[in-house]
Amino acid sequence: MPAQRTNLIKPALVGACAGLVLLKQQQSAFVQPPRQQPVRPALPAAALASTAALAASQAASADEIGAAAKRLSDLSYPFLKEVDWNSLLYLAKPGGSGSAMDWLKAVDDVLVMGNAMDPALVKKGVEAHLKGINNMAGGGNIKPIGLLPKGDYEEINAAIGRMIASVPEAKTMAVYNSFSKLVGADVGPYLMSTVNADDAKAAYDALLEFKDVVKAHPISHAETASAAVNADISSAAEKLSSASYPLIKEVDWTSDLFTKPLPGATVKGYLDGVVAALKMGVAMDPAALHGAVEAHHKAIGGVDAKGVPSESDYAAINGALGQLIKSVPSSKTMDVYNAFSKIIDADVGKFNMALVNAPDARAAYSALMEFKDVVKAAQR
Repeated sequence: MPAQRTNLIKPALVGACAGLVLLKQQQSAFVQPPRQQPVRPALPAAALASTAALAASQAASADEIGAAAKRLSDLSYPFLKEVDWNSLLYLAKPGGSGSAMDWLKAVDDVLVMGNAMDPALVKKGVEAHLKGINNMAGGGNIKPIGLLPKGDYEEINAAIGRMIASVPEAKTMAVYNSFSKLVGADVGPYLMSTVNADDAKAAYDALLEFKDVVKAHPISHAETASAAVNADISSAAEKLSSASYPLIKEVDWTSDLFTKPLPGATVKGYLDGVVAALKMGVAMDPAALHGAVEAHHKAIGGVDAKGVPSESDYAAINGALGQLIKSVPSSKTMDVYNAFSKIIDADVGKFNMALVNAPDARAAYSALMEFKDVVKAAQR
């Protein structure tokens, strides 16, 4: 399933922050020092004890999840070795009756879950994936079956477990429920037929055990605030949105075309693109990322029957993306562009141009180039 590849792909737990709330309330209090000595703020003993207890609890949770990740990795690695990771099957839309709007709703649930995760744990998760991909064979060149070293696989599982542990169960279940409605009943049996069934069942049982451990060890964290969008970028985003909105309205967003693998692209090419995107993503400002996801979530909630957002929501997305790109070195942005440009055949652009009004597409492109220059200038 695509989710296996992309879960590109964190809600705070209500009540778990009680110690943090107490600490925050007490941060303004201090113990009066002896006379004629400088006043030096100090946390009350209760607050210090609360902080220490919270830290110990978080460490214990992480250790429990790490131990469970090792067991999961040990029991599922035989299954992992049997999967053909060079297949483009995992980039294709799985069989099922879900419409484009159904998939959009599922993606929105992923965005909501991801935006509630602890940013520090997300960063560690991305770094674990990058390390594993790099170790498939030096420099990210995948082996014949693209198999991760077992140690890296264990590290990735632990990182994912901690990311999931940092969000309320309801948000995780919302993602599960959304995607379960979109995958046909025949997908599982078909995939089972491509591997050793006993190994697959052992991996599944281990995954359920791992799930229980993650559920039992929630990880709390501070809520992430959204970054304000730079004034110049915001103004440029409105100009871009106005110039490109006619094109946006002409695109058939309900088409399955956007869920099909690119013609001629290989798994190696896709992997290079994903690696570049992960490196760019891990360098992004968490507050800017949070704002961009919020903008997408709001826009998705207001799309029309054709999947088109309002022009104001579209402008908010463009502004938030500009702010997000501003937060990373331009070289990382260009690495993503160059990686994906290598796997997109020139005929793809020509085909897409034929589906819309060409002058509208050219106007949108020109506006995008102007917007790019504003964002680049803001990076300095």
